[in-house]
Amino acid sequence: MGDMPAVKVSIIVPAFNEEKLLPATLRSIEAARAGLAAAGGLGEVIVCDNNSTDRTAELARAAGARVVFEPVNQISRARNAGAAAATGEWLVFVDADSQPTRELFAAVAAEIRRGDCLAGGCTLRIEGPHPVARWMTHGWNLLSRLKKWAAGSFIFCDAAAFREVGGFSQDLYASEEIDLFDRLKRLARSQGRRIVILHRTPMLTSARKLHLYTPWEHLRFMGKTILGRGRTLRNREECLTWYDGRR
Repeated sequence: MGDMPAVKVSIIVPAFNEEKLLPATLRSIEAARAGLAAAGGLGEVIVCDNNSTDRTAELARAAGARVVFEPVNQISRARNAGAAAATGEWLVFVDADSQPTRELFAAVAAEIRRGDCLAGGCTLRIEGPHPVARWMTHGWNLLSRLKKWAAGSFIFCDAAAFREVGGFSQDLYASEEIDLFDRLKRLARSQGRRIVILHRTPMLTSARKLHLYTPWEHLRFMGKTILGRGRTLRNREECLTWYDGRR
């Protein structure tokens, strides 16, 4: 294991009007990057400015990140644009409102070093005293581990595998991570490799959607998605909490 060659990791942060939360996320990534040293290198940080109208790109550059631009406002396109610019053998996607730790990155490095992991994610914990949100997060964490679905806020993946399955679907405006992992799971089975959901190092993520949107708005979206058998996920206007610009 100690003689394995260095592995370069690209950390990709999609960002649309994220001047409020992006600086803290980039600080947490910088502090956490030391955890990747076990994989032989610290790699690069790429922020994809997804057609922001605020200081997102300026703040990202000031923090030392490489900035790429994606003019079409869509999470899948932003992540794909960041991945297209990446030079790493492994890709780590971190949302701009989330804060990974050194311990989480060290756990990712350990999976890379094992050699049989193809992709993965981690469980989440939500900021603040929100009992209902905490229970929903616990439910998602359980489903994530059972189904091997990574939350979009934190994904790591062999770059070659990501490109082989075609990256994130640009037909989807939400739940694109589940679609990606369904394809990655098939590839992992064919290659005899593993999908891993790390659960000993949960990542803190923002609860801002609880403050910005009413329970009715969330329930309306969930109801329309269930009744419409997922058709809302292909409609940008229906995916209100991702794309209406509230920050």
